[in-house]
Amino acid sequence: MKTALVRSALFAAVFALVACTSKPVEKPAMEGTLETVDMGNHPPTVKLPDPEQNQGHVGRKPRRITVAQLRESILTTTGRQWSQINNLAASLGQPDYALTVSEATEANLVFAKFVEDGAREVCLAVATADLARTNAADRVLFPDVTVANRDFTTMTDGAIKTNLSYLAVRFWGQPFADAERDSWATTFKTVAARAKTINRPEQAWGAMCVAFMTDPRFITY
Repeated sequence: MKTALVRSALFAAVFALVACTSKPVEKPAMEGTLETVDMGNHPPTVKLPDPEQNQGHVGRKPRRITVAQLRESILTTTGRQWSQINNLAASLGQPDYALTVSEATEANLVFAKFVEDGAREVCLAVATADLARTNAADRVLFPDVTVANRDFTTMTDGAIKTNLSYLAVRFWGQPFADAERDSWATTFKTVAARAKTINRPEQAWGAMCVAFMTDPRFITY
């Protein structure tokens, strides 16, 4: 019996020694392959949009700003506040916590219409105030613009584009592309000529302010 136990112990020791010192068998490398997986009834996947075709956005469409963000944005960019924003807050999407408890941030015609009304009120008031400011640094919409008899049709192309570029950064936080700036400059010349005809010089840069404030880049993110 003792001999058998010794023999078993020797076999175990030899087996353990062989297992520890033997090299693992290397399997030949195989090229990987991909197989199509049957998704069954899974709904089709939708590819992410190309950023260049989606204004730089990937993964979701732009959302419009909240009422609180709109209030702050108007005050920051113009120094004035829309007088009706609090009265129209519920219509603009702000929750009343009686019937609604979440902010509506879907773009819709009601929001766009009211924002345009607010932009007209604020922008024309700012433009009118700017005309009375002799210190260029105090002007909001056209700083460093020098014109005779408040006639903005006398501005050079360079001066127009420079001021439009300033407004783009002020309202949107991003500069114009060159081609877009040229288009806006052409529009300004038309507006300025109309403002001169009806003797309402504040409408020249006031109308451009409305355009900047109602642009998707101001009210969406």
